[in-house]
Amino acid sequence: MATRSDEFYSSPLKTNEFVTTMNNVLSDIRVLDLTQAMAGPICGMLLGDFGADVIKIERPGSGDQSRGWGPPFVQSESAYFLSANRNKRSLTLNLDKPEAIEILHELARGADVFMVNQPSLASLQKRKHDYESLRAINPRLIYVSITGYGFTGPKAGLAGYDLVAQGEAGLMSFTGNEEWEPMRYPIPIADITTGVYSALGVLVALRAREQNGAGQFLDMALFDSQLTWLNHIGSNYLNANAAPQKIGNTHASIVPYQVFRAQDKYIIIAVGSEALWKKFVRVLNAEETLGADERFQSNRGRNQQRAELVAKIQSILETQPAAEWIEKLRAEEIPCGPINSAAEALTDAQTRARGMIVEIEHPLIGIAKSVGNPIHLSETPITYRQHPPLLGEQTDEILRELGKSEDEIGDWRLNGIL
Repeated sequence: MATRSDEFYSSPLKTNEFVTTMNNVLSDIRVLDLTQAMAGPICGMLLGDFGADVIKIERPGSGDQSRGWGPPFVQSESAYFLSANRNKRSLTLNLDKPEAIEILHELARGADVFMVNQPSLASLQKRKHDYESLRAINPRLIYVSITGYGFTGPKAGLAGYDLVAQGEAGLMSFTGNEEWEPMRYPIPIADITTGVYSALGVLVALRAREQNGAGQFLDMALFDSQLTWLNHIGSNYLNANAAPQKIGNTHASIVPYQVFRAQDKYIIIAVGSEALWKKFVRVLNAEETLGADERFQSNRGRNQQRAELVAKIQSILETQPAAEWIEKLRAEEIPCGPINSAAEALTDAQTRARGMIVEIEHPLIGIAKSVGNPIHLSETPITYRQHPPLLGEQTDEILRELGKSEDEIGDWRLNGIL
């Protein structure tokens, strides 16, 4: 069985390390990635983690807009950009130039996946990298379009951003407490979710191509992907006409299942069954008080007396530090955990043990670190082969692979094509 060693996670990776000993499932797949920001780059990075050759095609001089998003910057590199662009090679092309479009088409003839996040069909057609133009060149090509709203419906063609999707898909309406204004998640969850769904769609399309030999068009939208986060909330409304309420860090149906304040920091406690409630009462040393009160003996009763019960639990928990409560709760197998800072989460022993921090040698900043891929495959593990590329870092390399001469490459660079 192929496994990952502790050393693999604890020391910096050199480019292409382990490639010869690991089975890169998508190693025969080439992806042309014209996307920017987060959603598309996340999709491309996931495919790269699975072994695909991902060529990130960027505008000369500026590249992916997220290269300029900061602070923080590490020397000249945006930490934001570093988060979503490992396992890719960068090629610069000025697609306003006919020669660059010809190079793009030549790459598309041998590619498997083409990714773009341009909502304007007219703009895509002008530069001849719309779906119909590229399908004529390569009928086996899987074309992935990532936009705010997709290419159908009354909002097709409108610009889409993560914050807008979070609000329009309903999530912000019930996030936080009643006293708060609508709150966004402080990470781009619409972008990240769309990137993950897009990668899943690509894998399905590749499987379909194995069966029928044809590529297809994937019409991915931030709004659609964010809407899936409604999940059971959506089911509650669609099937029972029950709209969600702002309940902060509590649970609408289970008590106690929320954030509490210990002596030194906040912790989460989730008592999801009657058996756990009995254990919880013992941990609190409250058998003769909470445990003897008939009102609290069922979840229904605890829900009806929520305010009083939570106040009593809170007064007990404030008497001891979080670590002591967590130790006692886990000894009784009661689900719980601390409210960690981002720094605490990223340096947690569990994070390291699961290989969730990737360290790859980078030519400018020394070591580029990113959060790892959470898919743990026993036989075909994820590989981290390539640092987030410098702008145009592999331009000459990729053009040589197409058989272009040094003179051609030099002329193109002189004429603003690269």
